[in-house]
Amino acid sequence: MPPEQPDGRTPRIAPLPRDEWGDLLKVVADTTGPLNIFTTLGRHPALFESWIGFGSMLLMKGTLGARDRELAILRTAHHRSCAYEWHHHHRIGLEAGLTEAEIAALRLDLDGHGWSPEDRMVLAAADELHAEGTVTGATWAELAGRYDERELIELVILIGHYHMVAFALNALNVQPEEET
Repeated sequence: MPPEQPDGRTPRIAPLPRDEWGDLLKVVADTTGPLNIFTTLGRHPALFESWIGFGSMLLMKGTLGARDRELAILRTAHHRSCAYEWHHHHRIGLEAGLTEAEIAALRLDLDGHGWSPEDRMVLAAADELHAEGTVTGATWAELAGRYDERELIELVILIGHYHMVAFALNALNVQPEEET
């Protein structure tokens, strides 16, 4: 039996109204706009404070290149069927140099697109972590030939983090922002 899915229209926890935002949420919203991920998770201020620092480090101050980061995030969003994550990182992926064709191909099997060996190893890591909770020795050897220790740690943590974010977004039924 497939898992119960939210109705797709109603958040399970509504975003926090602007007049209830704490100082940190105000700063984040001033930078990013009032994104529903932040205004929803902002209902738990202590958790939000810890999470936003960690997530910001991975997204804006990490050691991985932007293209690799977005390949891993978008592949993870696809695996977790996370429309919210996919929507936001589609734009960020384009800014990181991915093409529309490459982004569309992230929904296909690895052989469904002519990925470079560098792209393919990032996607293989995301696929293996999703399916098995680890990376095979062969994939690890390829990654270790390209990345230093910090980048290897960061890639695995990045993929795991975006799995966790997708779980939260899907379970809380966080809605995409209205397009203006």
